[in-house]
Amino acid sequence: MTKDAVRGRRLIALFLLGYVMLNNPLLSLFNLPTLVLGIPLLFGYIFGVWLALILLILLIFRTGSPLS
Repeated sequence: MTKDAVRGRRLIALFLLGYVMLNNPLLSLFNLPTLVLGIPLLFGYIFGVWLALILLILLIFRTGSPLS
């Protein structure tokens, strides 16, 4: 399997993970009137997941494939 194919599969898996984590059933779990460090819990969750997805994309593009 080529390096681009592995990277493509990882990006597709990351997209699906982001879709699940930012979809309604999980978002409704964090829709509570609670503040964490002065930030509403829902906003903290959304921006935390967003930051994690960006960092994982960076990791995918920075590291080489373990097969090459």
